[in-house]
Amino acid sequence: MDGLLTDEDLLAAVSGDGRSAEKIYRSLSPKVMGYLQARGVEDTEAAAQEVFLTVFQKLDKVTGGVAGLKTFTFSVAHARVVDAARARARHPHLAEYDPDFDTRTVSSAEQVVVDRSGGDVVQLLQTLNPDQREVLSLRIVADLPIDQVASVMGKSEGSVKQLQRRALAKLKDMVIGSKVGGAS
Repeated sequence: MDGLLTDEDLLAAVSGDGRSAEKIYRSLSPKVMGYLQARGVEDTEAAAQEVFLTVFQKLDKVTGGVAGLKTFTFSVAHARVVDAARARARHPHLAEYDPDFDTRTVSSAEQVVVDRSGGDVVQLLQTLNPDQREVLSLRIVADLPIDQVASVMGKSEGSVKQLQRRALAKLKDMVIGSKVGGAS
């Protein structure tokens, strides 16, 4: 069960080998769950299960070996992220206002910057535009190469590289800016 995922594992899983299917799941599920969490999906475990149900149902149609499997898996995961966002938009959570539980205060601009860069990756990612957030989630959390990210997002490799460069530059500016601002 240990070791890297191979094309032979994929072929065996297509042929109905349960151990190979389990190896595929164990290899890809942590990255899929991390990607779903980074993208703000509330029930990441349920969404990941849906992803793998779809992947295993269509495993015989996957081309390109393990790289193709990863691309297909994260394409399905991306579709679940979109589905989850649409569902949230259709069914917003409404809560009754209770002043006893309202602990809001107005923070200074410096405190907002320090809070944003305090190590909470999800919070930092939320400051990026959706395409930048998607690229970093797929590149860093899902550990996909540029060409696979481009395929998942339906963009050119050059576009993905540009989005990644801009996203990293923005995050760097935020982190460095908050350290400089916090030292004053």
